[in-house]
Amino acid sequence: MTQKREDFSALLQAAKDAAGRAYAPYSGFRVGAAVLDAAGRVFTGCNVENASYGLSLCAERAALAAAVTGGAQCIQALALWFLDLSGPGEKTPDGADTPCGACRQWLVELAPEAVVVTNQTPEPMSVDSLLPNSFRIQPKNSRK
Repeated sequence: MTQKREDFSALLQAAKDAAGRAYAPYSGFRVGAAVLDAAGRVFTGCNVENASYGLSLCAERAALAAAVTGGAQCIQALALWFLDLSGPGEKTPDGADTPCGACRQWLVELAPEAVVVTNQTPEPMSVDSLLPNSFRIQPKNSRK
């Protein structure tokens, strides 16, 4: 992968802006996400927590859902911003500086070729590197 994190500065800024709108009263850990589609459109999302923790929504899935709702056909990149951390290398709660397992599965399904970049990781990552040997089924009504 030849792209550098700096190549995604505008997308990272959109993710940072989204993180400022996060609803995280329980963890205090605000996350924003921005998705870039092939048409150059950006869709954002933020984490939205709930007192019933299982009902919480991660920023990645919020942004991916917005992209699907907006008609995105080919997602090229996902940027994540962990707002409550000061800089690269600072440890996140439980090392959560990449998408969780549920979000990784969403990426495999909706953005398998996407590049993933965060304000905490030095280089962009592929979806396959985040979830090798992932569970995949070709949908009957494929979006491709």
